[in-house]
Amino acid sequence: MRDRGRVKARCLPWVRNRRDHLEQSVETTPDPTHPATSVSVIIPCFNDEDALPLCLEAVKAQSRPPDELIVVDDASTDSSAAVAARFGCRIIRQERNRGVSAARNRGIAAAFGDLLFFLDSDIEPHPDAVERAVAAFERDPDLDIVHGVLDPHPLPGSGAVGRYLVGRESHLLHRSVGPARLARFSVAAARPSVFERFGGFDEGLRDCEDMEYSARLGGDAAIAIAADLRVRHDGEPNLLRALAMMWRRSVPLPEIAARFKHMKFERMNRLSTLAAIAAAIAATAAAVLYPPLLLVTAAALVVALVGERGLLGFARANYGLPAACGFALIHLSVLAVTVCGIAVGLAGRAASGSRPGRRPRVRLRPR
Repeated sequence: MRDRGRVKARCLPWVRNRRDHLEQSVETTPDPTHPATSVSVIIPCFNDEDALPLCLEAVKAQSRPPDELIVVDDASTDSSAAVAARFGCRIIRQERNRGVSAARNRGIAAAFGDLLFFLDSDIEPHPDAVERAVAAFERDPDLDIVHGVLDPHPLPGSGAVGRYLVGRESHLLHRSVGPARLARFSVAAARPSVFERFGGFDEGLRDCEDMEYSARLGGDAAIAIAADLRVRHDGEPNLLRALAMMWRRSVPLPEIAARFKHMKFERMNRLSTLAAIAAAIAATAAAVLYPPLLLVTAAALVVALVGERGLLGFARANYGLPAACGFALIHLSVLAVTVCGIAVGLAGRAASGSRPGRRPRVRLRPR
């Protein structure tokens, strides 16, 4: 707890009057038709010219339009900035690619809304998403962060791999509706006071930034998952890139877990499932010397699949039996990569003598 206090203290710098620090000046005329609560939508974007138009079209079509729409272009090399300009967004450009954490921090520092609504650029919110988010805060004055759920079916073109990634996340979110401990900022609304209290995102993390930030909140912020705040997601269609993404997300987990030992999050995978996959990997490697151990591999995989019967049942109900079989195979591949990534993270901590890792150095002032 003392360690968490130091992290928190180092992340408190904040622009008290954010209007005085806008990178691009814009004149804002109050709209008498809007309720008193103003909303700033913040979208970090890097080379997403294909999905970004769907996202912006959906934001523009909201039943409760936002008062401000910010796209933080993270040094894209495609036409993402031009797409954002075509939709009349306020654009903040990063001179070099610094990752989603830095992009969100830029957006937070520049926004003026009473609520900050975060969306990733490959997400299409339902027409009432902003309205639902505002209503959640109006119902509960103590609420700090609310985030939504994914539709089980991804945006067109995602393929079997994208369907798996979206379906897996959708299952976790739907089963966790209500008070939560982990905030996912790919679709979330938050009060600016959250960032005044806890600082911005760790700009040294390009993955797992949601988990690190939620751990830093340490239960001192009220988080909720709202079943009526719905979005569609554009899943990664390429298996190798998806596995690489899972690897990047897995390696930092031991460090984050060690830094915030007191925190327990909603888990994507059961620990018993991960243990079964680890046993299957070990048995397969040992089978080079003693082939009968492949029976242990098969048994461990069966145990893993039985442990994930809730997720696989979700896949069968939403996609049908044939697609659910492919879903299961992709899931086993992802679990294997996750276990190996965690093992590498543990090895890295052991090699460093399990010393505490670096602390986030977060500035929310526009650069």
